Amino acid sequence: MSQNGKKLKISFNSPAVLGFTGICLIAMLLDWITGQASTRLVFSVYNSSLLDPLTYVRFFGHVFGHADWDHFLGNIMYFLILGPMLEEKYGTANTIFLVLATALITGLIQYIFFPGVMLLGASGVVFALILLASITSAKDKNIPVTFILVAGLYIGQQVYQAITVQGNISYMAHIVGGIVGAVLGFLMNHWKMNRY
Repeated sequence: MSQNGKKLKISFNSPAVLGFTGICLIAMLLDWITGQASTRLVFSVYNSSLLDPLTYVRFFGHVFGHADWDHFLGNIMYFLILGPMLEEKYGTANTIFLVLATALITGLIQYIFFPGVMLLGASGVVFALILLASITSAKDKNIPVTFILVAGLYIGQQVYQAITVQGNISYMAHIVGGIVGAVLGFLMNHWKMNRY
């Protein structure tokens, strides 16, 4: 109970963020139950026939799948930190649009340019949120210095690592996600798309 006699209650804030987190958790549980078959079927994107209807589902579904629990927790922690404040500023519909736009763009780029590699995970969406967060205070025809620093550091680091580091990390998704977040941030601030 609080000091003024009112009971504390848990609020269901950020429905888009909590919904996304819930779908990712369900995808991880299905991955575990099915021995990764569900992840390959729905929650990853790779070169598959355009005649297969699930190919189009995977263009969006890949952001919900994760390789393991560490991958899941790493992405979801950032998502839960950044997502609620951005959803509060821009609204649930715009947050969902950001997630879907990032998923589709990174999924298509992966499918077209990296056909032999499977992509999964929410890191592209997380990078979109990072860049969007750095631009939330932008006013018309003004670019915040913090945005320039964040964009330069994050995207520069990803380009450097893409060139020099070998591993299972999709730097393309990080870079493209960041670009999507920056572009949509500028557009949403310019059109005053707050709280819709």
